[in-house]
Amino acid sequence: MNDVCDCRGEYPLRHRMRAFLILSCLMLALPVALCAQVLPLVRAHAHNDYEHPRPLLDALAAGFCNVEADVYRIKGQLLVAHDREDVKPERDLETLYLKPLLERVRQNGGRVHPGGPVFCLMIDFKSAAEPTYALLREVLPKYREMLSEFQGKSVTQRAVTLIISGNRPTDLISLETQRFAFVDGRLTDMESDHLPRDVIPWISENWRQHFKWDGQGEIPEEEAGKLQRWIQRGHAQGRKIRFWATPETETFWRQVHGMGLDLINTDKLEHLARVLSELEP
Repeated sequence: MNDVCDCRGEYPLRHRMRAFLILSCLMLALPVALCAQVLPLVRAHAHNDYEHPRPLLDALAAGFCNVEADVYRIKGQLLVAHDREDVKPERDLETLYLKPLLERVRQNGGRVHPGGPVFCLMIDFKSAAEPTYALLREVLPKYREMLSEFQGKSVTQRAVTLIISGNRPTDLISLETQRFAFVDGRLTDMESDHLPRDVIPWISENWRQHFKWDGQGEIPEEEAGKLQRWIQRGHAQGRKIRFWATPETETFWRQVHGMGLDLINTDKLEHLARVLSELEP
């Protein structure tokens, strides 16, 4: 299989048209209506999304349905950055993500992508778990109309689901009877019934801590079996499986897609979008 940067000699017309639309929306700040036909990619996850030229907007233009933002609680603000020294007051969570998502939902009849699936915003807490969550919890009621909500013993699914990762206040969230956030779990969370799916709907792990395959050639049989077992266990529990620090090759993306990995992590938006637009029905 070709690497993501290689050009493919044979590429069906419908996929070439999708790829052209994706690239056009990435390069130009096109209105929502012009990008409405972008294929929603339910398995595409934009890792460190805020590092792209247009945070959130580039991922949306490529059809991504999952994005990730690292957040620090600093002087009463939730600031988006990978490292503490890179924070800027104007780059806050509401400005970069919550407000533009709400605008999209209102424009698109209750969905982030017109007629599309639920969109997931992963918020990776880089500062202390409970103080950061306390500040986020003050902000979220303003966005209730678009946020999936746990209340009592059931979940109301809306346009956007928030997943808390990084420094996770898991115990605090699990005790709440009404909330707008869910938790990104770890593989060990699938081994216990302590926290159900309505607390932990996602499972994420570091690929390099569990696998040696670098995304070149075929995945070794033993590693393929291990990955398949985790995917099957997650699905049996109603959870999605994601890995970070994964190889950024077309070979990797195609093989794990075929094995049923729910969320494919990338920093290369347009490359993964091209591959998934070919693989998705």
